[in-house]
Formats: sequence, C-alpha cells, structure tokens
Amino acid sequence: MAKTNLEEEIHLRALTGIYVGQFVLNSYTKVAVISQGNIICSSLSAASEAVFISDTGGRTAHFIAEEGSATRIVKGIQEFAPQAILLMFGGETPMGETKKLFVGVLEKMAKSGFEGDIILNVRIFAGGGLQEALKNPKIKEYLLNREIIVYTFDLNIGLFFVNWVEMDDEGRINLEKIEEYPVTTEHADLLNRSLRDRKLSWKDINKEKR
Repeated sequence: MAKTNLEEEIHLRALTGIYVGQFVLNSYTKVAVISQGNIICSSLSAASEAVFISDTGGRTAHFIAEEGSATRIVKGIQEFAPQAILLMFGGETPMGETKKLFVGVLEKMAKSGFEGDIILNVRIFAGGGLQEALKNPKIKEYLLNREIIVYTFDLNIGLFFVNWVEMDDEGRINLEKIEEYPVTTEHADLLNRSLRDRKLSWKDINKEKR
C-alpha cells in the first residue's frame, strides 16, 4: 500500500510532469494529450503540458477519455493535427477500467489512421495496457507502423528514462533507451513511497541542469 496521501500524490505528478514536458515532449510543436478525468491523471497531464508550452512555445489540446468518448476524441485530434499524442491513462482509476478505455481509444486511432508519434504514460505501460491492446489485430498492425515512446523510472538508481518501444509481428515488446536523467531526492522519495514503500538515497541533482 502506498505510504503517500493524495496531496503528495499530486505533488509527485507535478515533479514527474517537469520531466515529461522537458525531456519527452520537447522535440514537438503540437501535442494532443488524452487522459482520464481522475485527479492524478489530470495533475500529471496539466504539469506536462505547462512545462512543454513554457519551454517550447508549442501548442497542446487536451481530451478527457470516458466511456463512449473515443469517437469524439479522435475527431478532435484530426482537427488539431498534432505531431504526437500523449496517452495519460492510470491514476486512481482501477486498471481494468483504465485498460478498457485505453484500448478503445487506440482502436479508434487505428481506424482514423493517425500518423504521428504515440507517447505512453509509464502507468498504463507497466499495468499491461499495451499488451492488452496488442490482442486486437487492427491495433497491433497500426502500432507496428508507429513511433512509440514510453517514459519509465529505475527506482534503484533514481533515473528517469525515455525509451523507444519496439515490437515484432508476434507482439513481443522491447524497450530501447533513448535518454536518461537523474531525478531529485524529493522526487525519488515520493516515487518510492508511492510505488513500493521503499526509501533510497542518492545524490541530489543540480536544479540548474533541469
């Protein structure tokens, strides 16, 4: 059980959003964000978008995923025409419901033929959302032709990773690390208490490097 309260969980997403905005979204000028409407997903999404807009002057459009919303979302994405879509699925919503929404959105994206990059939140990736989506042949065929990125953390050494997601025709998944960045001790403490109630220590990074 997580040893953090809701206030700390929201602050954790603010800290994570700095990294997503700075190091994952920074090569784009237009990004669509699809998230569930829960507090944690919304906090992380807003923080990521704010840093991205502030750092790059880029544009974002935000869409809330809920039951029956996939068609509306994909239509909005087509009108916005982003270079990438950030899929922020997770938060406090049960994973079964989260996966269902995630797969539903990807299915509509596959039918629309969106050609931009796809960026995954670590929560939906670690929870098996991509594996669930690949059970759908249309989604698998679609994703095999897309550039897919996922950000992850190594809690043992306090690093934030940006990774390419590589898949084969059998649906096997492999991550290829693109970049890595050290996280602050504050960020690391919250991550460990939130995810596995484990406290680790490592050297705090110079905030001027961020």
